[in-house]
Amino acid sequence: MKKFITNPADQIEKRRELRKNMTIYEITLWKVIKNRQLEGRKFRRQFGVGKYILDFYCPSEKLAIELDGADHFTSHGLENDAERDNYLKKEGIKVQRIENKHVFKNMENVIQLITDNFKKD
Repeated sequence: MKKFITNPADQIEKRRELRKNMTIYEITLWKVIKNRQLEGRKFRRQFGVGKYILDFYCPSEKLAIELDGADHFTSHGLENDAERDNYLKKEGIKVQRIENKHVFKNMENVIQLITDNFKKD
C-alpha cells in the first residue's frame, strides 16, 4: 500500500488559519460531527493529505467531507475538484461532496450522505 503524507509541516499555519476562519457551513457541520458524535467516528477538520487540505476527514473510514460553495461550480472549480478527488481516490480516500446550502436546508440528509459511506459492521 502506498503511503501518503498527512498534515505536512509546511501547511501548519494555513490549516490553523482555516480552522480559525471556518465558514458558517463548516461550523454548523462541525458541531454535529465533532467529539465522535456521529456513530462514534472521529473527524478531523482542515486535515492535510499531500498538497491538499480537506474540510473534514474521518481516518477510520478514510473519508473526506468537502463542503462546496459557488466557486466549486465554475469550470475552473470543477476541474480542480476532479484533480483533487482523483488524487485522494488513488490514496484510498473516499470523497463526499456536499453543497453548502444543504447543511442549512436539510442536515438530516447531509448526515445520511456521510453515514452511508461508513463501513457496516
